[in-house]
Amino acid sequence: MEEATINQNPRRSRLALLGLAVGLAAGIVLAAAGPGYRWQWWALGTAFDMLRWVVYIGLAGAAVSLAGAIHTLVRRGTRRDTRRDTRRDTKSLPLALGGIILGIAIANIPYSWQQAAREAPAIHDITTDTADPPVFVAILPLRAGAPNPPDYAGRAVAVQQEQAYPDIRPALLAVAPITAFERSLAAARGQGWDIVAAVADEGRIEASDTSFWFGFVDDVVIRVTLAGKGSRVDIRSKSRVG
Repeated sequence: MEEATINQNPRRSRLALLGLAVGLAAGIVLAAAGPGYRWQWWALGTAFDMLRWVVYIGLAGAAVSLAGAIHTLVRRGTRRDTRRDTRRDTKSLPLALGGIILGIAIANIPYSWQQAAREAPAIHDITTDTADPPVFVAILPLRAGAPNPPDYAGRAVAVQQEQAYPDIRPALLAVAPITAFERSLAAARGQGWDIVAAVADEGRIEASDTSFWFGFVDDVVIRVTLAGKGSRVDIRSKSRVG
């Protein structure tokens, strides 16, 4: 009887192991979605589909792990006739709980992104001056062929930005424009942006920032102008894709 019970022990952990494996698979798909697009292994639409499937796979892994946890607890309650059997149960339950946590955590990542995206306006051009936004000059050749044109879309975008981000305003500094320009350039470099142009005479700085995971590129232009006895710093950021 004891031998039969021990031989059945491996079956108790299979659901827990399977759930954990499915959760890990969801994590692999999540991790691969961005780099695969960045390295042109698949299209952006495919990458987004992968993120959608991560939610389903992660939840499936959590469900299987939950079944494994229940199975382990039921087995533990009905198979206390050997110490070895109890020890096996204590190994299976942590695996199942880990699979539940992993599956839910992985699924929540793209889900939370989707919810945040739904709450934000569908715009990809943000500026501190919606009436007269800074314009791109040196970056224009780099944006050739980009899905998003470099031109500002006008009042329709401005209204959405003002409603969603009313705190975005120009920076007014009590320093000379050249000092404001130097500070702005230092700040841009401090952000790790790729400086494309820095024209002090025009008070114009252009740079690009590339996201780590998907490799999305945002182009930025900073404009420094004289404002009374000080300076006004305006900034604009526009994505090339999205």
